[in-house]
Amino acid sequence: QVHLVESGGGSVQAGGSLLLSCEISGATGNNYYLAWFRQAPGKEREGVAGIGSDSITTYAASVKGRFTISKDAAKNTLYLQMNSLKPEDSAVYYCAAGRSRVLVPRSFPNWGQGTQVTVSS
Repeated sequence: QVHLVESGGGSVQAGGSLLLSCEISGATGNNYYLAWFRQAPGKEREGVAGIGSDSITTYAASVKGRFTISKDAAKNTLYLQMNSLKPEDSAVYYCAAGRSRVLVPRSFPNWGQGTQVTVSS
């Protein structure tokens, strides 16, 4: 139903920045929620940030103040601006769409393919 494609990942040094984008196609319906998750090797997938159709945002404590989630409805695109990157931010980042504000994977039935972010110290 809903397809998402991430882009913008890459390798940066600690303290650097990256902008991730997620192109969304298909109908999201009313009361949709968009989010970014990440998963590092040996770790469970964790919620990073989310934004509702009302534009209210949610951030994981580990990224609050450094990352900013936003969306451009006209472009059907979700963004994650990542600043002051740390090595522990290294992971595959996924965008997701669902109908719940709870930042857990099971709340999101639609996922992108992921984009790798590597932060070196």
